[in-house]
Amino acid sequence: MINAHKLETVLSENGTLILQGLPFQAGESVEVIILGKSSQIPSKPVLEDNSCPLKGSIIFYDEPFEPAVLLEDWEVLK
Repeated sequence: MINAHKLETVLSENGTLILQGLPFQAGESVEVIILGKSSQIPSKPVLEDNSCPLKGSIIFYDEPFEPAVLLEDWEVLK
């Protein structure tokens, strides 16, 4: 399970970064990833809810007009 916590702060003049008020216990192992904050507004809005996860992906159908189940396998016809 990943326990992520987002915190925004500003570096001090000497480049020191101080993180306070983190929801972790003393001695707990954490991973720190530093991302520079861009002041530019993205040209396209980002979908945060991921409502179109396959948008732009390539879809190929081997036999698009064939039935998904063979007629011999239909229990209804037996």
